[in-house]
Amino acid sequence: MKKILTLLLLLIVAVPSMAQMKFLPGFIRRMLFEKDSTHRPSFFLLPVLSSAPETGLEVGGSALYSFYTDTLHPGTRVSNVFGYATITTKGQERASLSTSYWTPQNQWHYIAAASFINFPANFYGIGNNTLKANEDKLGQKRFKLNFEADKNLGNNIYLGVVAGGFNYTFHDHDPGGIFTTEPRLEDPKGGGSIFVGPSFIYDSRNNNTYTTKGMIITSYFNWMQGLFGNNSYRGGFLNIEYSQFFQLSKRFVLGVDIQDQNLTGSRSPFYLLPALGSDEMMRGYYNGRYRDRNLIAGQTELRFRLSDRIGIVGFAGTGTVFNNSFSFNDLKPNYGGGLRYFFDVQKGLSMRVDYGWGEKRPGENRQSGLYLSLGESF
Repeated sequence: MKKILTLLLLLIVAVPSMAQMKFLPGFIRRMLFEKDSTHRPSFFLLPVLSSAPETGLEVGGSALYSFYTDTLHPGTRVSNVFGYATITTKGQERASLSTSYWTPQNQWHYIAAASFINFPANFYGIGNNTLKANEDKLGQKRFKLNFEADKNLGNNIYLGVVAGGFNYTFHDHDPGGIFTTEPRLEDPKGGGSIFVGPSFIYDSRNNNTYTTKGMIITSYFNWMQGLFGNNSYRGGFLNIEYSQFFQLSKRFVLGVDIQDQNLTGSRSPFYLLPALGSDEMMRGYYNGRYRDRNLIAGQTELRFRLSDRIGIVGFAGTGTVFNNSFSFNDLKPNYGGGLRYFFDVQKGLSMRVDYGWGEKRPGENRQSGLYLSLGESF
């Protein structure tokens, strides 16, 4: 199991008086401790250090630059540029660069991202009842590029378009396992595609970084066309997500989040199948342990601000993947808690550590996971 060093966060939370320690470099004091009531840009850097048998030592970092495109109108939302890059001692790497850009008075919202992964991945089969014993280790390379533009039509409604492309390649390190014998597996070598489609958003949140009231409904549909002669797939991918927030008191906020994903078309390339588990939804499950043509999941999270800087959360949820027929009996549980450090109080930007638990299948340890991320889960 991957071990993530969280010493930096623990020091921040346990020793807030460090803000007064003059021996700290000025940019660290500004980044972690100083409050800013203005609308000026801010920068946050988070180192990454982890280890796992299949990767060896992984080192790198992530950086978040946040800013406002309009400081005259207080309703303009926070924009950001986020970068992430790591490399391992066994020659693997991950890198991504993304932005969420709000024009003045939120008239347009642009999202763009480019990412590359050359990293191990585990495959357990397809469906809602895969076994840990069938774990098959794969080599995975993925390049993905996507862009989205949404126009504010008034009354909290945005209409837009999404477009992009990707290319996956896979290598089975141990032929003869489930990656070879899974009868429903399609396109095991991967493939490339381009996609385009419409998006619809209803967004009445009072803040896009730390929401205390309001709702957001996000939906998009991607039409996909295979490329490069190694992928003749034609189909689509539908995603609908609903989130709502209730301010129970000055310090308590309750959030509810429900998501539905569906792969359309007559074929099912396995790398396009919705997968249960991430640092945002169904925390505690390895992403890809359960995958199928359809996914539905929901969660609720209770957030409590101990102070301007420190927050704690508790969360619980459920979800499942399925081929054709949904059954309530197939829903899997998840629950857990986490800690927040708000490094930019004015913008509501936080660093979070979450630990989530999932189901315990017969003969297996209870599924669980540790997550260190920037920003709220939803």
